[in-house]
Amino acid sequence: MNDNKQLAQRWFAEVWNQGRDSAIDELLSPEGVGFGLGATDTEIHGPAEFRPFVHNLRSAFPDLHITVEDTVAEGDKVAVRLRVTGTHKGNGLGFPPTGRKIDVTAITIIQFANGQLVHGWNNWDQLGMLQQLGMAAGPMNMDQLLEKRP
Repeated sequence: MNDNKQLAQRWFAEVWNQGRDSAIDELLSPEGVGFGLGATDTEIHGPAEFRPFVHNLRSAFPDLHITVEDTVAEGDKVAVRLRVTGTHKGNGLGFPPTGRKIDVTAITIIQFANGQLVHGWNNWDQLGMLQQLGMAAGPMNMDQLLEKRP
């Protein structure tokens, strides 16, 4: 397995699934930048800014589990397809726990340099998560997009 693929696997296993805070400092460069983690275009810089994101999600979903379903590596980048599951039992999202389960997908592209994450471009199903928690209207019937219209 490509070294960068192994680093990506470690990132999700240790930072997310095990909640090992020290792994953030080991694997995320002080100059590292995360994109697409929140609802805005806000960039997150370095371990100090990234730590609250991890803490909030892991406190909202104490049983949070991220499954790496696919990895594709080229050069210094790894594309990762993920499945995120958990039960909403904490206040980390800024509203009271619903007790509901989530099962959402994500894709991230991670760029590594010198054994550390330097850029992470994230696209995850935030709307699907909110719908599953009952905080947003349910999904429309997407088959409507396949119907022929005049």
